[in-house]
Amino acid sequence: MKIKLIITYVVLFSFITGCVVATYRAKYNIGLKEVERPAQAKERYGEKTITKVQEEGIYKYYFEDEMVKFIWIPLVTEIAFIATNKTEHSIKIIWDEAAYVDENGTSHRVMHSGIKYDERNNPQPPSIIVRKGNLNDIIIPTDYVYFYKLGKYSSWKTEPLFPTIPKPGAWSVETKEDFSERTKDYIGKTFQILLPLKIEDVVNEYIFIFEIDDVLVE
Repeated sequence: MKIKLIITYVVLFSFITGCVVATYRAKYNIGLKEVERPAQAKERYGEKTITKVQEEGIYKYYFEDEMVKFIWIPLVTEIAFIATNKTEHSIKIIWDEAAYVDENGTSHRVMHSGIKYDERNNPQPPSIIVRKGNLNDIIIPTDYVYFYKLGKYSSWKTEPLFPTIPKPGAWSVETKEDFSERTKDYIGKTFQILLPLKIEDVVNEYIFIFEIDDVLVE
């Protein structure tokens, strides 16, 4: 009975809103291509390495030098990461100076885990990674977050970083072929994460550059 009720609700909702629900979506293969560091960081913290690892069917991208190690996992609406402080000093991530630079080169303010959606534009205190410690966090562009309301229903939502479902029409949706062609335009495009890392009163701007390698619509 519950299954029938759910199906009926979806059909009625689609009829009322004049939209048809699509049964396919896009999956993006995103890789970490480059990391830019200040000259003084390169001199002090040595050479960098970037490694691609598949764990439990999920691709993760490792960046490492003698100061930090980052594990990056690009997701639909956010970029997840684990940062490890390899030094004997605390590291601060200065969030108010961090940025997400989209595929068109536009810079966006970011928020991270623990920040309330309705406070995303307020000043954000730095995150501290203690010596030899880890930080598990996410990055979301603040202007991709919005408040959605339909009748009595309301909630906070986050726009995907790239198109994941077809555009709805009055009584149909974008065809799979058209949607595939539109998403293919993103292949080869890059976006960046700027993270200012402060250690011993010195701020080092690390710029992580990601590239879309492929898109699969299924």
